[in-house]
Amino acid sequence: MARVLLASNRGPVSFAEDGSGDLFLRRGSGGLVSGLMGAASDNEAVWVCAALGDADRRAAREAGGSGRIDIAGYDTDGARVRMLGIDPMTLHRAYNGVANRTLWFLHHLLFNTATAPVFDERFAREWAAFVDYDEAFAVALAEEAAPCAVVSIHDYHLSLTPRMLRHVRPDLRIGHFSHTPWAPAMYFQLLPDSIAHDLLTGLLAADTVGFLCQRWADAFLECCAVLLGARVEGDTVSHGGGRTRVRVHSLGVDAAGLRRRVAQPDVLARAAVLRELVGDRKLILRIDRTEMSKNIVRGLAAYRELLRSHPEWHGRVVHLAFAYPSRHDLPEYREYTAAVQQMAGEIEDEFATPSWAPLVLEVNDDYPRSLAAYLLADVLVVNPIRDGMNLVAKEGVVLSERDLALVLSREAGAVYDLGGGALVINPYDVSGTAAALHTALSMPAEERAARRRLLVAGATASPPRQWLAGQLAELGA
Repeated sequence: MARVLLASNRGPVSFAEDGSGDLFLRRGSGGLVSGLMGAASDNEAVWVCAALGDADRRAAREAGGSGRIDIAGYDTDGARVRMLGIDPMTLHRAYNGVANRTLWFLHHLLFNTATAPVFDERFAREWAAFVDYDEAFAVALAEEAAPCAVVSIHDYHLSLTPRMLRHVRPDLRIGHFSHTPWAPAMYFQLLPDSIAHDLLTGLLAADTVGFLCQRWADAFLECCAVLLGARVEGDTVSHGGGRTRVRVHSLGVDAAGLRRRVAQPDVLARAAVLRELVGDRKLILRIDRTEMSKNIVRGLAAYRELLRSHPEWHGRVVHLAFAYPSRHDLPEYREYTAAVQQMAGEIEDEFATPSWAPLVLEVNDDYPRSLAAYLLADVLVVNPIRDGMNLVAKEGVVLSERDLALVLSREAGAVYDLGGGALVINPYDVSGTAAALHTALSMPAEERAARRRLLVAGATASPPRQWLAGQLAELGA
């Protein structure tokens, strides 16, 4: 039985099938997975996650009658991973219907309130599935946890799990951490009263509730006071006989791990291809998932305005836009991807010449290529409408070989760590973003270097392993 447990919707590993139909394991990429896996190994932790695809579910079925699988002996830094084989329809309704279409839109303030959200019989079915989904995690965590163990539950998918787990295992020390923004009380009230109540009290059953920056923590405290009538004193919420501390832990990147990763052959090969593509031109880079909060269309519109208002950059700059497909089970995301592609086509039609491609849009997932692009970028654009943190901004400033300039939205959580060195913009202001791009491209070398020193200091202040260790320490691990 584990003394420390982690829980998240998506785990650090997943299964896939090879050409002969055999299963093989893939480890997740990125600094957060590596850091959490390291911390899990340090603490001999068990990481509980969901089986998200057909291959994951097949592995869970083949594990035996429980429908769950324990994974050991793979490249997981010695961490133990338990994957839950949840019914596919339950997963679909909980993940797409509630987590992605409702809670994600809520916390990122994305609803077109003239038509959405709608809470009807369909949503009632989806919410019932969400309850079942969170309960499956609570049951698994209760089974795995040693007496008085520490449990760290991650993100909005599992907002109900702390209360469910507390009910069956009151001996545990429970923490929950939100990687997204949190909606202010006025917007949170779009939810039916009972749903809002269940989400807030679900989290308040934890000993600690964590956020990436103070702004999101303050919004949660406001919701507790306004919607629950809870007593809020400093960072402590008292409600229903319990007390919960609301904490802020900013997340940085593992600089040493990133630098080791970019020295690998797959990254170096992609860097050579990108150098050939860019040549001696300036490089503007953006790396996002194709979803609405990332604000890709306005970002591309700002680049178009830069080219219109500053023709001196024609032929002298290339914009690489890496847009990874995201949540294409939902029509809203497919439509947004189409809008991104349409804007890219308009820029190409207006400015491209036989010898110059002003914009290269890639709508596919290639992590080594993204790392290679960081090395070469002169300007990195991160302009979300709203973002919990944004590790792209932090990865880019650490890996840049050209003292890149960062154009950063004031609505990203990362602005609290990086604002002193970044060019901070209003993400809705296309003209202002275009002006910031011109400033970034024109910035003297001395200023770029000075700003980047500030950016690197902010980006590396709390790497993932240290970030999680601080939370576990607060819970008594």
